[in-house]
Amino acid sequence: MAKISDIKALKILNSRDDWTIEVELILEDGSCVKASVPEGKSDGSYEAVPVDVDKAILNIHEEILPALRGLESSDQLALDNKMRELDGTENKSRLGANAILAVSIALVRASALSSGRPLWKYIREMSRLESFGATRIYANLINGGKHAGNNLDIQEYLIIPKTESAKESADIISHIYHNLGTICVEKYGESATLVGDEGGYAPSLDNNLTPLKLIKEASNEFEVDVGIDAAASGIKMSNEKLVEMYREMVGVYNLFYLEDPFSEDDFHAFKGALLEFGEGVKVTGDDLTVTNTDRMRTAKAQESINGVIIKPNQIGTVSETIEAVRQARKYGWQVVASHRSGETNDSFIADFAVGVGADGIKIGAPARGERIAKYNRLLEIEREDV
Repeated sequence: MAKISDIKALKILNSRDDWTIEVELILEDGSCVKASVPEGKSDGSYEAVPVDVDKAILNIHEEILPALRGLESSDQLALDNKMRELDGTENKSRLGANAILAVSIALVRASALSSGRPLWKYIREMSRLESFGATRIYANLINGGKHAGNNLDIQEYLIIPKTESAKESADIISHIYHNLGTICVEKYGESATLVGDEGGYAPSLDNNLTPLKLIKEASNEFEVDVGIDAAASGIKMSNEKLVEMYREMVGVYNLFYLEDPFSEDDFHAFKGALLEFGEGVKVTGDDLTVTNTDRMRTAKAQESINGVIIKPNQIGTVSETIEAVRQARKYGWQVVASHRSGETNDSFIADFAVGVGADGIKIGAPARGERIAKYNRLLEIEREDV
């Protein structure tokens, strides 16, 4: 493997027209890669902290590069730990989680390129995580909450095709997405197909269950599971009302996936949902757990969830993200890797999900270029995995 020669950082725009970081990392063997970081809009309070983009770029040039230059690029854990020590805070708030993650992703990508292996395969070998089968695509077809300018409280309405093939999944999702668009126009007019942050349609509807009714109608000829991300920390509704709504979703629409059904500190309410709905419903933590092994241990101790969202920018390094996956596997939880609402065209999350053997990956609807980049990378990976 080669040593680090240079790191250059600059500002680019993400999918919400906000500034983020792109890093170009160069190894002494001439390998040169780029990496950029996403940003969430519905953030958990316990996530690692990004800093102002200009400050993050300065930190990369003035602190991270001098500390890493000349070091072996392939020792991901040591390099990530070095950046954490350099930052010196619990939540990466001095150098910035965005600065650290951009470099961390670039390091693993450069090492994969230098080794001559596809990124997903390099991550699989580096992480030494057992693969638990194919990674299913979780497609957010109707957007609400903070991801859309409509009246829906629920942030995401998802379909999950029942197939192990990325190509078949993409084809099913595409068909359902087009069917759903046609139905929305017929029922609510052309404006109903305006899209939210993650490419899903963003119509204003009469209640929070109507999107599931529309999705059921659009997908009746396909084998899919359905789910929601409630992002309930942002919902002004009592737990009693929320539980009543979820009961109807499970009973009428056979809800398979239930993410963040209550606020981010309500481990007890999560446990209640898991006890009521059983293992057949994946009660999943996102804001509750924020890819943080300490928060995950608390959730396990209280038996609050049976699934977890994994987002690299919630914790700030690739090695810590891998450790979160390892811990979730030890607990027997379903693992779903995820994009963020403010994305770039960087498709790292697709390689990461396949590399660590995640059960699922959330990448939005098959619309908007930054989401399509992830779909297309999953298709490429499937062709490479022969």
